[in-house]
Amino acid sequence: MTKIAAVLFDKDGTLLDFDRSWEPVNRRAALYAANGDQALANRLMQACGMDPESGRVVPDSLFAASSTGEIARAMIDHGAPFALADLTTALDRFFFEGAADAVPLTDLVTLFTRLKARGLKLGIASSDNEASIRLMAESKGILGLLDYIAGYDSGHGVKPGPGMIHGFAEATGVPAGQVLMVGDNTHDLHMARNAAAGLAVGVLSGTGTREHLEPIADHVIDGVDDLVTLLDELEAA
Repeated sequence: MTKIAAVLFDKDGTLLDFDRSWEPVNRRAALYAANGDQALANRLMQACGMDPESGRVVPDSLFAASSTGEIARAMIDHGAPFALADLTTALDRFFFEGAADAVPLTDLVTLFTRLKARGLKLGIASSDNEASIRLMAESKGILGLLDYIAGYDSGHGVKPGPGMIHGFAEATGVPAGQVLMVGDNTHDLHMARNAAAGLAVGVLSGTGTREHLEPIADHVIDGVDDLVTLLDELEAA
């Protein structure tokens, strides 16, 4: 059995309710990028993988899995009248402002405390900017339970590259082969594979579906609340 000594979490759709947290933020960001033109904003949302009517986001789309710079580039390619650097900065501001009000999928303090009690190192790796991740973690009371935080701008590269997991391993002294990566998109699971992580676990609480996740994941669970049970089962095996 693979020895697991650390767990690295994706953020949106894994720890946070994706739709409740980010649908209104994505709408405001798209309208800003469209310079107030609602018709263009709708096209920008569609380009980034969000249905303007329902608010649903497509698995592995830009809004679901990509960095702010990648989102900004796509919006510009589809008509947003901004320079890339300016739009990236503006979108990061929207995402930062939404971080404190993001809606958790579970009692994060209880979950992280239980995992810490097992002796596990814990981290978050997100395509969001690092400042937003830290603000979310602080507002939800888990910042002090984390050993590592990585965003797209933390210097480890972006998903699905292996850098965020390699950074986690270096920061904690845990080999990548003993890291369990958990996320709701194939970007997270491909990152685990690219980094030779110990386990890749998909969750169905975000934008990813079982059909998308099962071909890549070692395990697929309904949500992070099932992670402790999975770890118990792995140890028993």
